[in-house]
Amino acid sequence: MSSQREFEFRPRDFTRIRELIHAHAGISLGEGKSEMVYSRVARRLRATGLSSFTEYLALIERDVEEFEELVNALTTNLTAFFREAHHFATLGSLLQQQVARGPVTLWSAACSTGEEAYSMAITAIEALGDQATRVSILASDLDTRAVRTAELGIYPLERVSGLGEDRLKRFFLKGTGDKAGYVRVRPEVRQLLRFRPMNLVAPDWPVRGPLDAIFCRNAMIYFDKPTQRRILERFHPLLHPRGLLFAGHSESFGHCADLFLARGNTVYAPLAAGTARG
Repeated sequence: MSSQREFEFRPRDFTRIRELIHAHAGISLGEGKSEMVYSRVARRLRATGLSSFTEYLALIERDVEEFEELVNALTTNLTAFFREAHHFATLGSLLQQQVARGPVTLWSAACSTGEEAYSMAITAIEALGDQATRVSILASDLDTRAVRTAELGIYPLERVSGLGEDRLKRFFLKGTGDKAGYVRVRPEVRQLLRFRPMNLVAPDWPVRGPLDAIFCRNAMIYFDKPTQRRILERFHPLLHPRGLLFAGHSESFGHCADLFLARGNTVYAPLAAGTARG
């Protein structure tokens, strides 16, 4: 490819990386992602001191930890607190309905660096007050580094600047000294969550239903339709009959209309077995 590149990057190198990431994580990298893949994987070559993609591909075949670094490098972590705000308004109403029947369990299935999951926890506290302690939130992601960041709950101040002064004071602690310019999510919010790495295409999930809501937003766009279908087939029995699935703004599950019925803007309800869409 381009002679201006630091490392030679042949079409077969790109093809092999695409095959590996699809087999491991179900992520489909299109032909147009070549430059992105080169840029991100080249950083791993520098970090490992290797001089070619051939050497790097040989390394990840035998080094599990470096393969994990490759997956982390190729995972996109675009997120924000209360992104797609209408979802959290819907979640608040759902929580008020569901808490009357007992403990509530939620899953942020592609939590990235934690902003979505903490937004869910803040929504629970705002909607339920003292009863928010009855809410348990599992937050998971393929990217192990992102999960570690999420678990810490520490963010640059500019990441929370749009939340408003009331929310900032109520749910975050401002750093001082060498932590100036950062905030940390308060313990009463963090106690509602547990974080863990998880691969959505792995054969087993450490998740038990019934779940009152699953947030899986802006992750399905990286999967092909058959992979989306397999994941949605596994989400379906985990959801409470009155539970909801929240998707990203550019995601649509019309090809799974036998499983989920649209209940609003990128909000879906599970259909009972044998129920026809009508």
